[in-house]
Amino acid sequence: MKFISVQEALNKKRGKVDLRGWVYQLRKLKDKVFLVLRDSSSIIQCVISEKKTRLWKEANKLTIESSIEISGSLREDKRAPNGYELIVEKIKIIGLAEKYPLQVRKQYLSPELLLDYRHLSIRDPKMQAIMKIRSTVFQAIREYFNKDGYYEFHTPFIVSVAESGQTLFEVNYYNKKLSLSQTWQFHAEAGMYSLGKIYTIAPSFRAEKSKTIRHLSEYWHAEAEAAWMNLDELMDLGEACVKYVIKKVLEKNKPQLEFLKRDIALLKKYLNKKWPRITYDKALKLLEQKKKMKVPWGKDLRTIEEEKITEIYGLPVFVTNYPKEVMAFYKPRDKKNPKTARCFDLLVPEGWCELIGGSERDININELKKSLKEAGEKIENYNWYLELSKYGAVPHAGFGLGIERLIAWICKLDSVKEAIAFPRTMVRYKP
Repeated sequence: MKFISVQEALNKKRGKVDLRGWVYQLRKLKDKVFLVLRDSSSIIQCVISEKKTRLWKEANKLTIESSIEISGSLREDKRAPNGYELIVEKIKIIGLAEKYPLQVRKQYLSPELLLDYRHLSIRDPKMQAIMKIRSTVFQAIREYFNKDGYYEFHTPFIVSVAESGQTLFEVNYYNKKLSLSQTWQFHAEAGMYSLGKIYTIAPSFRAEKSKTIRHLSEYWHAEAEAAWMNLDELMDLGEACVKYVIKKVLEKNKPQLEFLKRDIALLKKYLNKKWPRITYDKALKLLEQKKKMKVPWGKDLRTIEEEKITEIYGLPVFVTNYPKEVMAFYKPRDKKNPKTARCFDLLVPEGWCELIGGSERDININELKKSLKEAGEKIENYNWYLELSKYGAVPHAGFGLGIERLIAWICKLDSVKEAIAFPRTMVRYKP
């Protein structure tokens, strides 16, 4: 037997085929058994008639999610899923499944129950579609940076310094108190002085006590760092990278986007339009003028305000020059407006808000020490990082992109928990 995929069978349209996969749906009648077979490529309806006794007995043993090998002849049937069905001539049961705990129609199952059974619910066509898009997203990010002359660079996950002491996962490292990495940035700046242009795709860990649809405790981070790069060039890089990902998903995953009922025309709009760039000051003026929202200067933007900004433009928007006092210590002051930092957030529409955060990096050791003191950090913990600026410091910049948010935005999901196979949150650490 030469097995082909379900999609190959659908493409073939007629003739005899040998398939293998899992019983996704099952309906047993008096004289027929209808089953929907699924594999990683697609689904197809299969029909077993009572006339063939041995076949009939095997068919009536079947349960949801049983694995089978099946042979038969294809025929067109517009009533069937995907427009074709298989008239079954032979079945071999490989693994007879016990009663499947997720047999109830999915719309009646709570999202949390599906997460409890994610080791099984990941088989669902929706999750299958999302995971295929996720695979394309990762491939596209690597393709983009590789073709642009960036080197993939890896840094440790167990670190002695971090961006924010408030959201650290502590690790007992041979009786020393260290933490899991929130970002590769500090080590990446060291690597940048060697390789010039570098990127990574790696997990990051943040112990944020948040239960929003936008946050995970463990998420995947695409980060880039480049020598001689300024803020405008960094935004060019971020916009081009995200647009490249969207382009590749549209090319490779149109069936999955259609299955998820994603507005493809809207994705094409994001792809083909230039994304606006505004300062924090302008963002506050727009919020007051167009949305009747008065935000005090110096206050960081909340999700609700970020949503309103993207509503005004109907596109992703770069917001630059946030107040220095609310920014991380390594973001330098803007010489033209010293109250602000040379940084940006990329806000995306449809409720997903901050997708990328980036900045130029401060190379003034005195300014870095001052900012660390103001943040209540011990300067000695950052000695090795400060040393980077003592030996041939150059202007440089970098950003971090949350991959689950990117996937959730592209697919228009309800939560980032749908954008990763096994999400980790405040309350969810298994399966």
